[in-house]
Amino acid sequence: MRSAPLGARPPRFARRVAAFLLAGTLAAVLAGCGASVLPSVHSEPERLALAKQAFRKREYTVAVELLKGYIANNAGGADVDQAVELLGETYLRQKSWGEAQVEFERLLRDYPESDSAGAASYHLGEALWGQARGPDFDQEYTEKALAQWQSYLSAYPGHWLGAQGEAHAQLARARLARKLADSGTLYLKLRRFDPARLYFRRVLDEYADTPAAVQAQLGLALADALQGQRDQAIQELRDLQSRFPHARETREAAKELKHLERHASKKK
Repeated sequence: MRSAPLGARPPRFARRVAAFLLAGTLAAVLAGCGASVLPSVHSEPERLALAKQAFRKREYTVAVELLKGYIANNAGGADVDQAVELLGETYLRQKSWGEAQVEFERLLRDYPESDSAGAASYHLGEALWGQARGPDFDQEYTEKALAQWQSYLSAYPGHWLGAQGEAHAQLARARLARKLADSGTLYLKLRRFDPARLYFRRVLDEYADTPAAVQAQLGLALADALQGQRDQAIQELRDLQSRFPHARETREAAKELKHLERHASKKK
């Protein structure tokens, strides 16, 4: 009897492996199809109702397809603005920020008198914020999100999402302030005092109500100390300790103040 070559497998074994792999592939395909199968739709009002139901169930892929179909079929319909707004919200839940932005801008442009316009204006800020990056990077979309939330708060006073809009706007302002303060700190380390002071003063002028204001005040005091204006630096550091006793920067201020006061006492 002739033996099989080294490493070879009997044909029956190969067929079993192939059948197993095929069955697994089919199961995966069927499972994926089943997860996104659209329900039967018999009318446009039912399509919108099913889309809302899918949204509530967090079946966002289904909701997107139903809403896109409804919008395409009902361009002049009475409820199309609701569908556009809900499509934008669905994209938000999927973290598809760019697509969400398109839908909210579409609603505000094409249906400015819609009852959904206020919510769309607020959510447009969310879509822009989702595309923003941390304070170490360019803040183009943070600025856009802040401008949008400020526009929303101005255009829709008393809107039910107003408190959240104010909170998000403050969060965006805090990020922009931190970006400026970090830039000032970097220039301070490089002993480039003029640009450092410029950034710190911008924080205090434009974002005095944010946490970065403490960092900016400390930065100005340190700049004064490094440039030989010790008496002014001591006063600024004492003021910082008094105003912000629990801030993280206050510990650094205390160390610098102790050093300056010790230096001042030696001169007397």
